[in-house]
Amino acid sequence: MEASAFLIAGVIVALLAVFTVVRAVRIVPQARARNVERLGRYHRTLKPGLSVVIPYIDRVYPVIDLREQVVSFKPQPVITEDNLVVEIDTVLYFQVTDPRAAFYEIANFLQAVEQLTVTTLRNVVGSMDLEKTLTSRDTINSQLRGVLDEATGKWGLRVNRVEIKAIDPPQSIKDAMQKQMRAERDKRAAILGAEGQRQSQILTAEGDKQAAVLRAEGNRTAEILKAEGQSRAIDEVFQAVHRNDPDPKLLAYQYLQVLPQLAQGSGSTFWVIPSEVTSALQGVSRAFTEALPQSPATRENPSDDGAAQAASDTAQAAEAAAQALADAARANGVPTEAMRSAPVAEDR
Repeated sequence: MEASAFLIAGVIVALLAVFTVVRAVRIVPQARARNVERLGRYHRTLKPGLSVVIPYIDRVYPVIDLREQVVSFKPQPVITEDNLVVEIDTVLYFQVTDPRAAFYEIANFLQAVEQLTVTTLRNVVGSMDLEKTLTSRDTINSQLRGVLDEATGKWGLRVNRVEIKAIDPPQSIKDAMQKQMRAERDKRAAILGAEGQRQSQILTAEGDKQAAVLRAEGNRTAEILKAEGQSRAIDEVFQAVHRNDPDPKLLAYQYLQVLPQLAQGSGSTFWVIPSEVTSALQGVSRAFTEALPQSPATRENPSDDGAAQAASDTAQAAEAAAQALADAARANGVPTEAMRSAPVAEDR
């Protein structure tokens, strides 16, 4: 019975010794730290590695992470200078540099950093209007970092960066901004369309100008060639006339051919016959009334009286035409002297 009691007591002592050894040996991971209190007072901070404490006398507190931490705070309503409420979502990057100060200088450093961030953010954004707030994120970040780093230094914290993750204006402001952006895009589209149309009109005008110049040059060349052709034709006709040496009888015959063309005009109500026409008709008359010398064939063939009779009739017709022209001139009230000397004129 006594042996059993001694055995149980030995087991209890062994277990207590093992528990004591376990409580005395503490292993701290890398980039971690633990604060130790001895009899209720701060004694030391355990560094990474193996450490030994006095069980039941030293009290070891939970691990404090010394790595850089990222905390995202929920969106906070902030009033801008132009009295608009915007929701701002921030992200904070900080690191514990002094585990003792982080544990003893502030009860909850995460909550303290969050509240300090909100108040600082309201102070900074409250001095800006909405447009400046949306375009000055770097300025807001630097001001927040400066204020937070100065305030959290005594807490054993170092604020590395503060980032504005989102700035949400009211829905009405969003709609107005979308309308403004749409108007700006429509404006740019209209400007581009006008520039394109202007460029198109300029190119079209340049093309029309070049086409007109080319057409004018073509017309000029054509007129020059036409004038040269007419000049050559007139010269050839003039040379042919002088080479053949026509007599007045041929010219009188040409006058007779032109007279019907002068009378065919539908709008011709008055025209003057020059004196040369009357003289030509008289010349034609004399030409056909003169006795033509008889060739041997005519003398031998008395049956050609019909040809002579035809010539006589032609002469009489010429005289009748001349008389008719003279009567027409007198009927129009033109004196004979004026008719003889007037140039050819036509009144339409």
